[in-house]
Amino acid sequence: MGKASAAYNYQKPGQQITGLVTDTTGTPLAGVSVYAKDDSRHGTITDPNGKFVLTISQGSIIVFNMTGYDSQQLQVTDSSNYHIVLRASTNDLQDAVVIAFGKEKRADVVGSVVSVNPADLKVPASNLTTALAGKIPGMIAFQRSGEPGADNANFFVRGVSTFGTASSPLILIDGVESSTTDLARLQVDDIASFSVLKDATATALYGSRAANGVLLIATKQGKAGTVRINFRAENSVSAPTSNVEFADPITYMNLANEAALTRDPLAPPPYTEEKIDNTISGVNPYVYPTNDWRKLMFKDQTTTQRFNLSLSGGGGVAQYYVSGSYNKDNGLMKVDKRNNFNSNISLNSYSLRSNIDVNVTKTTKLTLRLSGSFDDYNGPVGGSEGVSVGTALYNEVVHTNPVLFPAYYPVDSAHSYVKHILFGNYGNGGYLNPYADIVKGYQQYSRTQLQSQLEFNQDFDFLVKGLSFNAMLNIGRYSYFDVSRQYNPFYYTLQGYNVLDNSYLLTELNPTTGTEYLNYSEGNRSLSTSLYLQTRVNYTHSFNGKHNINGMLVYMVENRLNANAGSLQLSLPYRNLGLSGRFTYDYDKRYYLEFNFGYNGSERFDQNHRFGFFPSAGAAWTVSNEAFFEPLKDVVTNLKLRATYGLIGNDAIGSGDDRFFYLSNVNMNDDQKGATFGTDLAHSLNGISISRYADPNITWETSTQKNFAMDLSLFGSVDITAEYYTQKGKIS
Repeated sequence: MGKASAAYNYQKPGQQITGLVTDTTGTPLAGVSVYAKDDSRHGTITDPNGKFVLTISQGSIIVFNMTGYDSQQLQVTDSSNYHIVLRASTNDLQDAVVIAFGKEKRADVVGSVVSVNPADLKVPASNLTTALAGKIPGMIAFQRSGEPGADNANFFVRGVSTFGTASSPLILIDGVESSTTDLARLQVDDIASFSVLKDATATALYGSRAANGVLLIATKQGKAGTVRINFRAENSVSAPTSNVEFADPITYMNLANEAALTRDPLAPPPYTEEKIDNTISGVNPYVYPTNDWRKLMFKDQTTTQRFNLSLSGGGGVAQYYVSGSYNKDNGLMKVDKRNNFNSNISLNSYSLRSNIDVNVTKTTKLTLRLSGSFDDYNGPVGGSEGVSVGTALYNEVVHTNPVLFPAYYPVDSAHSYVKHILFGNYGNGGYLNPYADIVKGYQQYSRTQLQSQLEFNQDFDFLVKGLSFNAMLNIGRYSYFDVSRQYNPFYYTLQGYNVLDNSYLLTELNPTTGTEYLNYSEGNRSLSTSLYLQTRVNYTHSFNGKHNINGMLVYMVENRLNANAGSLQLSLPYRNLGLSGRFTYDYDKRYYLEFNFGYNGSERFDQNHRFGFFPSAGAAWTVSNEAFFEPLKDVVTNLKLRATYGLIGNDAIGSGDDRFFYLSNVNMNDDQKGATFGTDLAHSLNGISISRYADPNITWETSTQKNFAMDLSLFGSVDITAEYYTQKGKIS
């Protein structure tokens, strides 16, 4: 009791202190977190005038913390009023590099890692993947189309390094595997860090999933302080980068006649001189049409709108970051006002995100992340698998005759009773009329991606200095469906033309198959669910002031299930599990050693080849930290040599439908292999066929990767990184 009484008398509970927090210029700082070092839940924030009031025990240590400034600590004395000066942080964001499952000072990085400043990814587009080209060394990125909904860019890290269908890098958003479309819908305003892991050492902890490199993205978390509100609104005008220049109709007919003449001099030309002359004179544009199909169907430009709103803040116990965005991308298609629907492309994208951190104790932290991405699309009907509707329609423009028939005929007295558009065609019909195809209907799709994530962080410093534990559970839901509504166009062709009164007669080509109402058809439906569980243990220790070690073990399990899969094999769950590890050592910030491994299992191989071990190692030497280099430090501020060597594995070989190579594909009811029997040959049975035989010996695709690099900084302002790498793949 005596010891307890002495301790009680040393600290005076309930002492109220006040103070002012400013920067080095004397400007008051609002939103600075002020809390007790031994219990972050006991704290407050500075008001708009930089002042704070806090009740705390004498002798306690108070922490003053704010983003962009160096943290300060103060021990409470008998004084009741304090003036705290915070200095702007000297640690550039580029000095911290996000690596697999953590951060590392750039000076300590051994593998090939590139950090991208999120501000550099802000481009006048709603699709984030279009901002990657030219921003990341070693990344090849290109965009095949600018059509909303089909404008995802293709990108590869150091080229295509695998033979299977999975040639894109692994995309991880807050540690969870995501699709290219998920990345496309991610808002730049929500990104806290963006890193690309390129060599075997950098990607090893992600195992076989990372055979083509890793894009590592972390979203923003809340910071203690007053509520911070950010709002962004943008409007941009979009136009085609370039257009195909077509020959004018007269040149088109003359060149067509010339081409026909070179092949058969005695054959009649496709276009008579009368047609050419009457087309030039413009006698009747419906009898002698001159169609510019591109201008008939497409506008020269369109607009796009983007809005983003985010709120962040919190106190010592909980911090939050909440954001929402809305993007509207419009297409270039023209709309026929005679239709009572809009067939132009319109993609409305919505996204919501909520990241909440809760300090349960001073060593325990819970993080809850909820995010949703929603797409609502409207556009013309058409397209096919692998070909967008815009591409298909432009292809029709290129291949349609400009002088054979008009896009449509005006309603004359003979057809005043019709309720439909009189689309043009020629002869007995069957010719492409791209204008009819673009206005005959519309299709819609809805896409929803939901992610819910719970992360648990426990610091075990009170047991073992430098020991920590992390667990993360993520559950995802994805859904997609599309529907189409369209009518069958009525096509008309010229039956006769009266030169005297410049009148013509029309003949209906498909009176029984054309419709004046919209038909309805359902398209693809896709539902999937995913569960991802990850745990990791990390240990960091420094001793003797020069020796620094770090060790990490990561265990992960993933389960994905697709509804409407289409076959028995594809309906079975997709499962991955793996154990990965990393060990690093550095001596006096001069010599670095790193060893990584991934031990992964794949369902695609026979049990004798199901697991693969993929190690990697690296070393680095910071030459500029040597004593003999001191005379050159004013010129060469940093010189570092790095080398890594590793083996990576990939199980995504073959097509996406070839899941289980150790099993045969057997069709037990093949009508092409049937047999007919009986005395009257009246009985038959379908047969059995094998489309793929079992191969229990097939195993991992492996790639041996080497990377040699030099980091050079001159005068403290010029940074140069040069890398030489090799990749050698093998399939067993």
